[in-house]
Amino acid sequence: MTGKVVLITGSSAGIGRSTAELFAASGWQVAATLRKPQDAPKFADANGRIKTFALDVTDLASITRAIGDVIAAFGQIDAVVNNAGYGLVGPFEAIDDAQIRRQFETNVFGLMNVTRAVLPHMRERRAGVIINVASVGGRLTFPYYSLYHATKWAVEGFSESLAYELSEFNIRVKIIEPGPIKTDFYSRSMDEPTPANLGSYATTFQRVNARMKKSGNGAPGPHVVAEAILKAATDTSNTMRYAPNGGAMLAFRRIAGPSVYMSTMRRMLSMPSKS
Repeated sequence: MTGKVVLITGSSAGIGRSTAELFAASGWQVAATLRKPQDAPKFADANGRIKTFALDVTDLASITRAIGDVIAAFGQIDAVVNNAGYGLVGPFEAIDDAQIRRQFETNVFGLMNVTRAVLPHMRERRAGVIINVASVGGRLTFPYYSLYHATKWAVEGFSESLAYELSEFNIRVKIIEPGPIKTDFYSRSMDEPTPANLGSYATTFQRVNARMKKSGNGAPGPHVVAEAILKAATDTSNTMRYAPNGGAMLAFRRIAGPSVYMSTMRRMLSMPSKS
């Protein structure tokens, strides 16, 4: 037993669920938070280390209540994994304002509000680690992911700057940058414009989107991200970024430069050339 406690948001499925089970198997006490714990499938938790808590990252009262409940149950929080999030995909012109706001409320403001709510506890203890699940999409781009990228690039900048101001309190900040992972990200957790709104973008978007989803379906499962998150939680080095299944893509973007990278993406996804 490590005696340590981790709080994980978005634990109902995929990366969050796999992370909760891996931490529990590794001896951590796990606060698995979900919007509706009563609807969650049973966790693989042979030693009874996982407890579920209701937490909606878009609801400040829910965040405050959940963190208080976790501290009351376990006595402390040593690590927070900000995992809750989803993808909003489609031509920017076809996406409505409500969809855009919901994307930022979940992927950016929710992450920030959970972090802010737990910091007084960690600062008082002068210990802790904040682990923010971003994406390779926080440092490179894909067609029709403009709003999703906007949120993940925001998470990258927020996290890196936050690391400066928390270091004096012995609180570390880590960023997880997964590449394509086989989860429900490409199905249940994805939001798209209605077909009626696609207009002139319909043909190209539908072709590109199908190829992106095929890539996700052929990717490794969420366990590779869970392993990176556990490594980040236990790594006391100055390493900030961990890129499970994404290192090669990031290296190509860095070495090739943005122009070659974007040309390659257009070619791979059969995007139309300039008219």
